[in-house]
Amino acid sequence: MKAEKEPVVRALKTARGQLDGIMRMVQEDRYCVDISNQLLATEALLRKTNKTVLRAHLEHCVAESLETGTDVQVKMNEIMALLDKIAR
Repeated sequence: MKAEKEPVVRALKTARGQLDGIMRMVQEDRYCVDISNQLLATEALLRKTNKTVLRAHLEHCVAESLETGTDVQVKMNEIMALLDKIAR
């Protein structure tokens, strides 16, 4: 992975902590809207982290592929598949 690992790992640990908290909220029969708000916050953090990882991929792996002419179509197909998933 070409992204700076520390911020990515920190964000993922935060998301894991948020998910643990959400599971406790569900087990404690907390208010649905409060649970939903926490779910939305976790989703937002994961989306932001994914953008960081994808940006690094584009800036390093895909750029290198374009510069060297190696596996260009493979990299483009990977990006298109990810964009299809994101657009759902």
